[in-house]
Amino acid sequence: MAELKTASAESTAARVKADIAADDLSAQVTALREDLSRLTDSVRALGQGAKSVVTDEASLMTERLRDKVREEPMMALAVTAGVAYLFGLLSRR
Repeated sequence: MAELKTASAESTAARVKADIAADDLSAQVTALREDLSRLTDSVRALGQGAKSVVTDEASLMTERLRDKVREEPMMALAVTAGVAYLFGLLSRR
């Protein structure tokens, strides 16, 4: 009978330890989800900032190119013809 009580006590202790471990694991998973959520928000903000910078830089480069073409239209035409000729040569191969 004493062995049965000892086995029952060990079984109860094992269940308690398993419950504690399950609760601890659940808390860790919750913390991990929160960390992942914060990381996702940080990456999203970083991406938005990079997009804004790239968009602004592209607009600036477009304006500079337009100004340069207006200042030197013949040079722009010659460059365009040269690039088109090179693409034509490369596309034949």
